[in-house]
Amino acid sequence: MFTTADIAAAVLAYLIGSLSFAVIVSRALGLPDPHSYGSGNPGATNVLRSGSKKAALLTLVGDTLKGVLAVLLAKAFAAHFGITVNGIALVAVTVFLGHLFPLFFGFKGGKGVATAAGVLWALDWRVGLGLTAIWALVFAVTRVSSLSALIGSAAAPVLGYVFFGNGAVFYATLVMAALLFWRHKENIRRLASGEEAAFKKR
Repeated sequence: MFTTADIAAAVLAYLIGSLSFAVIVSRALGLPDPHSYGSGNPGATNVLRSGSKKAALLTLVGDTLKGVLAVLLAKAFAAHFGITVNGIALVAVTVFLGHLFPLFFGFKGGKGVATAAGVLWALDWRVGLGLTAIWALVFAVTRVSSLSALIGSAAAPVLGYVFFGNGAVFYATLVMAALLFWRHKENIRRLASGEEAAFKKR
């Protein structure tokens, strides 16, 4: 199952994931708390509604890189500390959970798209590239961020199975995909009713 090193790495990953960059960046730039406007979601898309593209970009980069960092650290120190493949899969899930339920911000986190993308890039660049391409293609056609995220989420376990096989890392992608769909339940309702907003082309 899991070693002591696996559990320790997972706890560290959760703490890294708990760094909500939407809130951190907004505070640093003197912007309103992202929980207080728009969708109330502390993520890059909602931060963009503040009118600051810089804040939105920094949020996107920060939330993505924390997913990358947690997984790469686990991989880098796996041999030295005895972190197993199961442990790396656990780290992938717990850094994602940290974003959804951040310890440092009242457990009120974002939907996790950027962090999940960072995790998947770090697990295997081919999976990350494939999902980024799917997201970009769907967004270019529809201009609907949530739909792009949902289709990318649905594709994640498929690509996970192709590149990781039927192992712990594949199941990690499955868990993240399920959680992403759950976090997007309101978006799914609006998509079904035709009420979901699209980004206008500029």
